[in-house]
Amino acid sequence: MSKILAITNQKGGVGKTTTTVNLAASLVAAQQRVLLIDLDPQGNATMGSGIEKRDLQASVYDVLIARKTIAQARQAAGAGGYDVLPANRELAGAEIELVDVLNREMRLRDALQLVINEYDYVLIDCPPALNLLTLNGLCAAKTVMIPMQCEYYALEGLSDLVNTIRKVRANLNPVLEIEGLLRTMFDPRNALAQQVSAQLEEHFGDKVYKTVIPRNIRLAEAPSYGVPALVHDKTSKGTTAYLALAAEMLQALTQTTVAI
Repeated sequence: MSKILAITNQKGGVGKTTTTVNLAASLVAAQQRVLLIDLDPQGNATMGSGIEKRDLQASVYDVLIARKTIAQARQAAGAGGYDVLPANRELAGAEIELVDVLNREMRLRDALQLVINEYDYVLIDCPPALNLLTLNGLCAAKTVMIPMQCEYYALEGLSDLVNTIRKVRANLNPVLEIEGLLRTMFDPRNALAQQVSAQLEEHFGDKVYKTVIPRNIRLAEAPSYGVPALVHDKTSKGTTAYLALAAEMLQALTQTTVAI
């Protein structure tokens, strides 16, 4: 069964897009079929996957307004081995065009039904805001990954995001669950980061991924080359961390399947 995962945080600059792109490539390295959906009008996941957002003939925008299917709009990532449903600035207009459309929060979910059996994982890169685009991502997904930095303000933002997910589950998507909290850009030398990390583990327990993503220059460099870090430098600490995250997720999925 395909796993649809929304990667979201209402706070920007937490490594959300970096996580989406590098997790996609790491899952492919583990022989998984992956579709990355870029739901952010900035199109950073599109560019980070080696696709020029200014030259798109079709995008997620066309899918949301039912002008194209996902099969018609998707592209192969330049070097990551996964498929991409790309985005550009045009996507910002989707909210206005869909405002009077019935079940507008379900457009992405409905479109996915036509291709879902072609993939093991669908990763949805949501914008850093609670808007109609993010709602489409949360309504299409079964689980949510929350990348976050271990800093003081992150805890307050996390509380707001958890409440948002609860409201979506109560009103729009009853199967939606938090899969895990991912600590990103982590510096073990920072005492506050260690303290916040410990608080997350205390309050959220096994909802916190064991894998921690370090602050790493290769992860920051890779988007400028239009490739995941796995392609840019397969030996970097950032690459190793995302490969470990993919392995942790696959192991958890196997254990869940056995338990069922």
